[in-house]
Amino acid sequence: MTEASEAAATPAVSGSSPTAGEIGILARRTIEAGIIAPIFREMCAQLGEQKAQAILDKAIREAAIGAARSFAARTPGGTSLRSFQDLLHLWTQDNALTIDILKQTDTEFHFNVRRCRYAETYREMGLGPIGHLLSCNRDAAFCEGYDPRLKLERTQTLMQGASHCDFRYRLNEKAE
Repeated sequence: MTEASEAAATPAVSGSSPTAGEIGILARRTIEAGIIAPIFREMCAQLGEQKAQAILDKAIREAAIGAARSFAARTPGGTSLRSFQDLLHLWTQDNALTIDILKQTDTEFHFNVRRCRYAETYREMGLGPIGHLLSCNRDAAFCEGYDPRLKLERTQTLMQGASHCDFRYRLNEKAE
């Protein structure tokens, strides 16, 4: 997919959009990581790395669910896989992700991420070992908060050394 076609697939943000005025997710994650890093280091010193990672994982998952609920509450007409797809521009803003959309319907949304500036940013900040906690783990949790019928299957990520991330979203008729 070319940059032009990626841009065309990304809806513009209007004043009535549930995302109006939102900063890009990459910028938000960079700010958050700068705040989290010294706290995480201190938690490791006091509690050990395994316990610190478990705490970070739980807190970030809960934050992702809360953020998703907020997006869902601001979605006119209720949530759907299409309304979820309309949020993608926040994650790709600032060339944060290079993606190939493979399938985009009312019930399935499949894409691969070939470049992830989130992973690059965390590595540059010395946070590569916990990058999956800072970003990747949010994805399925976001689904849970946005619409319980929405499920993500992903078998690999760039953050953890794969050649690409394989996002496979599906919208079930009923929440599981």
